[in-house]
Amino acid sequence: MPQVVQAIQFQPAVVEDTGVGFAERFEDFFELEHERLLRALYVITGNRSEAEDLMQDAFVKVLERWDSIQLMDDPTGYLYRTAMNAFRTRYRRGVMALRRIALLEPKQRDLFSDIEIQDDVRRALSALTPRQRAAIVLTVLLGYSAEDASQIMAIRSSTVRALATQARERLRSALEGTP
Repeated sequence: MPQVVQAIQFQPAVVEDTGVGFAERFEDFFELEHERLLRALYVITGNRSEAEDLMQDAFVKVLERWDSIQLMDDPTGYLYRTAMNAFRTRYRRGVMALRRIALLEPKQRDLFSDIEIQDDVRRALSALTPRQRAAIVLTVLLGYSAEDASQIMAIRSSTVRALATQARERLRSALEGTP
């Protein structure tokens, strides 16, 4: 039997100054949204404790700016956007940590294979024209943008892109033919 999930829309109420404090209005918002946000984050993370942490972080950030957020057309949307940004940040940090760990692990390398690959790449690079070689080295190996490489090579950036593309094609064809 399918479950029907009802969406709760938060509509900021006009509150007269009855002595109701700042925290109570935020608490009303929290009561309306916390379970729904927790369920959404649980679906995304697959882990209840991580979902609770993300929910707590999002509500803390919203509370810090509640005086301006409560006046927004859609404070719930802001809450969800804040929670998703926190999730993305954690996810990226986790991926970067795994990459660092993977780089630290000693790898079993075949030194003869490495020498053969280096020799093949060296031969393929030497088959390029000097301008193609400069463009590919600057943009791919050294990470310069086409604009920066164009200033270094004293040519237009479109020429750098064209030379790099030609170099990639020649390298690909040269290296595909090697065993």
